[in-house]
Amino acid sequence: VAPRDESKEANAFQGLYRQLINNMVEGVSKGFSRTLLINGVGYRADLKGNLLTLNLGFSELFEVVIPQGITATVENPNKVVFSGIDKQLVGQTCAEIRSLRGPEPYKGKGIRYDNEVIRRKAGKTASAKK
Repeated sequence: VAPRDESKEANAFQGLYRQLINNMVEGVSKGFSRTLLINGVGYRADLKGNLLTLNLGFSELFEVVIPQGITATVENPNKVVFSGIDKQLVGQTCAEIRSLRGPEPYKGKGIRYDNEVIRRKAGKTASAKK
């Protein structure tokens, strides 16, 4: 991929389009996958067809329709793997599901990526009496 001319904008777009083409080639040859981990007491995922049902501690269940071109597998009730050939679609699907209940810093409950590190905070401590 080479820029059309030597303008600053053409140089910027050259890298973008080179990476987009590379992602398309890599997606067709190897594919992309993301793993979501669900942490929390009673939090679980269930897959029926292309409908992912999530119990995330709210009073209602979340039902997410898996888009065309994405394959979802529930390895255990707390681990969901998404795979497909379109890197953007796989990432966007995972981000939308993660946003339903993002990880919280005190107990680590919520949905997180498998390679994501959650920085834990110390909770309230009893103050010493004077």
